[in-house]
Amino acid sequence: MLSRLADSLFWLNRYMERADGLLRAMRTNYILSLDKGINSDLTWRPLLEIFTTLPEEDVARLENDTNATLHYLLTDTANLNSLKAILTKARENARGVQDHITKEVWEQVNQMYHSVNHPDVAADFSGYDALETIENFSQNSLLLMGITDATMPRGAGWSFMNLGKYIERCSQTNELTNWQYRSIQYDLENPIDIVQWQFLLFSLSGFELHLKTYQSADHNKNVLHQVLLNEDFTRSALYSLNRISRYLEDVLSENRSVKSDDLTRYFGRMFCAIKYINLEELNGEELQACLQHLRSNMQNFNRQLTACFFSYT
Repeated sequence: MLSRLADSLFWLNRYMERADGLLRAMRTNYILSLDKGINSDLTWRPLLEIFTTLPEEDVARLENDTNATLHYLLTDTANLNSLKAILTKARENARGVQDHITKEVWEQVNQMYHSVNHPDVAADFSGYDALETIENFSQNSLLLMGITDATMPRGAGWSFMNLGKYIERCSQTNELTNWQYRSIQYDLENPIDIVQWQFLLFSLSGFELHLKTYQSADHNKNVLHQVLLNEDFTRSALYSLNRISRYLEDVLSENRSVKSDDLTRYFGRMFCAIKYINLEELNGEELQACLQHLRSNMQNFNRQLTACFFSYT
């Protein structure tokens, strides 16, 4: 497969995974903000810090303004990580590889692109219209995942698409987890009620699984285990790394080189660092360092992967 095609397939799925993560976090934050009794101090700061690069003064200006924040996150082209910007880049990649994706995948990506560019989308971000808009995009994002899984052939293109998907998913999980634990100073000994973990767990679609899986009241460590090491949780770091390992092996089987061997060794060290981590040793500075190392390792792995397969300089 040409590196140009592999690059576009990789970024198509990575952008769509980014859009899905943004929409789930937005929907979670919006719904939680409606419960003023429990979440009276909830603002849009988590999303503004995780999904944008705004300076502190702009975050402070927007965090209590739902209408302006939704506009910035959904349709503002000045925000390079807005849903509109992400879907535009995803569609550009999809258009360049139409012969290598199914008609159904192209049509769904194209439909989402035209939906976010419809003039009515930005008309009103107040009240329940805003929630309906977010939920419609979320449902279309899930539909795209199902269409892709049901219609795409399992070849090299599929492997590159999934490398993009799970690199993005692992990075998002780490960013959301780091933000949540930073809010409690990474102190696992500080007792936190499960209600205060709702933003992280709902944003990762893992709240129901958490209640069914973890029986003890040590929510701080239970949540950490779920988001890092629970192999049954599709958004845990370990689950994503397992998927990356599989698809990396597939693309490397036909593309062996000195760079690919270095890439394999780097990924192996990163994978083992998470798979065999001792959660009992993670607290305070150790936990902070662990999450920061995962972030930098994923960034370095992504750079090596793109240099190996896509000829980036």
